[in-house]
Amino acid sequence: MGESTVTPLEGRDQALPNPVTAAPRQRRLDRLRTPRRPRLRFEILLIAVSYWIYSLVRNAVPEQRSEALRNTDWIWRVEHGLGIAMEESVNHAVNSVTWLIVGMNYYYATLHFVVTLTVLVWLYRSHPGRYAATRLVLFATTAVALVGYYLYPLAPPRLMPGGDFVDTVMVHQTWGSMASGDLKHMSNQYAAMPSMHIGWSVWCGLTVFALAKLPWVRILGLLYPAATLVVIVATANHFWLDAVGGILCLAFGFTVARVWYGALPYALPRRVPARGRNSPPLPTRV
Repeated sequence: MGESTVTPLEGRDQALPNPVTAAPRQRRLDRLRTPRRPRLRFEILLIAVSYWIYSLVRNAVPEQRSEALRNTDWIWRVEHGLGIAMEESVNHAVNSVTWLIVGMNYYYATLHFVVTLTVLVWLYRSHPGRYAATRLVLFATTAVALVGYYLYPLAPPRLMPGGDFVDTVMVHQTWGSMASGDLKHMSNQYAAMPSMHIGWSVWCGLTVFALAKLPWVRILGLLYPAATLVVIVATANHFWLDAVGGILCLAFGFTVARVWYGALPYALPRRVPARGRNSPPLPTRV
């Protein structure tokens, strides 16, 4: 008979996976990715700090005037080539109706923040299970926009040399733009691409349309980004292609939320029960 072979235990121990350390790590990741009830104080602080950081970074991007104007000239030529360079006509047509353009100036300055915050509050109160994922879309959209401001400085139409655009805030002496008049030194004037007025308004519109119950409210949700598009062009703050950039940033935001939560925000549970630290994960779909 031959000699028996004994396999040392050390080798077997090394070959086996370590479930003791892997399981808690997976559970921790599952907890982070599971919809949960938002906390009011944390959300207020998070939104305030996030917007402060966004403003700080956006305004810290170097104001590369020469490059921004070159990019503006290129955008204008591309739009002419595509046959969509109608911003100047829209700007002059709306500017001829004083009450309308003054209203648009105030719309541009206020609703961008008011409507976005209103939708966030509504989500928090009525759709707590979908709140965090939908908020993640907004945050990721805004974060990637900051990259655009840094990599592609762009002057708005009203600052384009040789153009005949009307700076409607200056002409009508309205409070309406951080980049006009005495406030222009407080904001980066060459951060027009992408348009977060469009990114945020489309986020609001899609959220309201997807989750609201009343038909007329859902219709208003769709009309809001359409009206915003007219406003940003009529006030000579953006080109059409800036709006396209804003929509692409929003698509990135939805992709981030979809990858993290495993479902689009609107497909997550509307409400989630309060959970303890060791509660099992909740389902991620309705």
